[in-house]
Amino acid sequence: MMAAPAQRRRVYLMRHGSVTYFDAAGKPVLPETVPLNEYGRAQAAAAGRAFAAQGLVFDRVIVSGLPRTVETAGRVLAETGQRIDLEEWPDLVEIRGGKLSAIPDEALHEAFTGAFDGMVAEHKRFLGGESVAELMDRVFPALERLRADPSWDTVLLVLHGGVNRAILSYALTGQRLFLGNLAQAPGCINALDVGTAPNDWVVRFSNYAPPAPLHPDTRSTTMEQLLAQYLKSRRIPLQNK
Repeated sequence: MMAAPAQRRRVYLMRHGSVTYFDAAGKPVLPETVPLNEYGRAQAAAAGRAFAAQGLVFDRVIVSGLPRTVETAGRVLAETGQRIDLEEWPDLVEIRGGKLSAIPDEALHEAFTGAFDGMVAEHKRFLGGESVAELMDRVFPALERLRADPSWDTVLLVLHGGVNRAILSYALTGQRLFLGNLAQAPGCINALDVGTAPNDWVVRFSNYAPPAPLHPDTRSTTMEQLLAQYLKSRRIPLQNK
């Protein structure tokens, strides 16, 4: 008689809630310290209520350690009523950008959007900083370390748009690929089931954003929106690409 397959475990993968990376004049805010804005706090609370409505309980909650992930996870847990210590994994921080002022005007569009455009080459750099290869080099070992720990059944990861794309790309393809056009709205939830075999991943759903699950008002990407905000500081008119 054939043995029943081992029970898969559940990974709930969130992106942090909305933040304000640029002020009204387009000047950048230090991304390592930026907190959730008002809408981001509402998104995090809405995600928490979605989990609470299903009676979900997490064995572990892992964040990158950046304030926007810590605050999002805290607001989610406040809605679920679960008391659990957050684990900070610095190797899961967002892909790191370079110095914006060093990017020439004509290269801004590619610098902002190139790392999230289709199937992205590993050498591609985000805002002149970290490459996609460097991102995957730290995210994938962390993911394997989590999988190797048998102590959990349901885990909540509260991370970032680029990091989430790396994880989802691997789960969908079983390969070292980066699918940049996998949308990750602020405060969104993804659900992945993972088994014991290396490529045993099942993506249950992706980019579920509780305040607006059908995304009726969104046609541009996060990086396109951020580029439009930053161009104000250089007094450059936005052009359709």
